[in-house]
Amino acid sequence: MEDRYEAGDGMSLAASPVTDRVSEGLTANPGPMFAELVDLLSVGGPVVAILCVLSFFAAMIGIAKLMQFHSVKLGSRATARQAMQLWMQGNIRAASRLAGQSSNPLAQALAHAMHGLERGVPEPRLKEAVAGYCNDALAHLRGWFRPLEVIAALSPLLGLFGTVLGMIEAFQQLEKAGNQVNPAILSGGIWEALLTTAVGLAVAIPVVALLNWLESRVDGLEQAMESYLTRLFTDELALDAEQPESVGEANDHFTYSEPAIAAGE
Repeated sequence: MEDRYEAGDGMSLAASPVTDRVSEGLTANPGPMFAELVDLLSVGGPVVAILCVLSFFAAMIGIAKLMQFHSVKLGSRATARQAMQLWMQGNIRAASRLAGQSSNPLAQALAHAMHGLERGVPEPRLKEAVAGYCNDALAHLRGWFRPLEVIAALSPLLGLFGTVLGMIEAFQQLEKAGNQVNPAILSGGIWEALLTTAVGLAVAIPVVALLNWLESRVDGLEQAMESYLTRLFTDELALDAEQPESVGEANDHFTYSEPAIAAGE
């Protein structure tokens, strides 16, 4: 039979299995992971707490950068490749429009260059403008790299600092023990001190790996920009030097081939 409880106004309330589970969940002990985290903070002290905060910020930055790279399709070269092919086939407007519609920084750089060439902007001014856009785009993609570098550099040092403080405390306890030296006092203090070094390395290692991967992606984009833009300007100059009677004759002499930098993408 189900238990019944009298409310303050005389009404009776039935205790259902659902309410029993809710009450058990409210009075239950914290999960094992939470308990381990509390023990880690209590043993490691403020140094471990600082390292946990740094790891949280590093994780947030990493997630934000991954979302940013995905939104601009950083590793994609398909749009830039198609735009270059259309440009070499003589479809100037189609190539510029296709590149301009993409959010990819490489395609946008090609769109700036193609639009300038289409309008007849002098080559020195156009190259400066395109270089300025590329620098701004790369700087935007490298945003928040510096905080990741600081976290990767400080985490091991903070861990070592916590270890030194723990060793000092362990030897102070050993000195207070006097003649009644207990090896457990020294060994317990040592492992608690070394815990901060382990946490510092655990924070630094993934941050260093993430930072190097992000930098490699941006460096690959920078090389691709240089390769595609160099091909665009040099082919345009070659076409002007030949002065063909029609665009079809230019395509007979010059055909677009994929830059080597994009072969592995």
